[in-house]
Amino acid sequence: MKLKEFNYSLPQKLIAQKPIRPRDHSKLMVLNRKNHTIIHDSFYNLDKHLKPNDVLVANNSKVMPARLFGKKITGGKMEILLLKSLKDDL
Repeated sequence: MKLKEFNYSLPQKLIAQKPIRPRDHSKLMVLNRKNHTIIHDSFYNLDKHLKPNDVLVANNSKVMPARLFGKKITGGKMEILLLKSLKDDL
């Protein structure tokens, strides 16, 4: 698998700016690998899609709001996303 396979265009209006309320009403996409089907559901129905021996991975990472935009000497655009502080001054 190549990194470029994950490159796609996502319009800004489709990026959530705040969590949905109630939180369990967030969208859930279920991929059935055996029959190649996709089901669009809500997170509160997660238990209906899990089977014995399934593995559920929870991602609790957070992104701090620090996105920097710049311009290279060559004219190219660049974007830097800061994820964490290393020390108080870094």
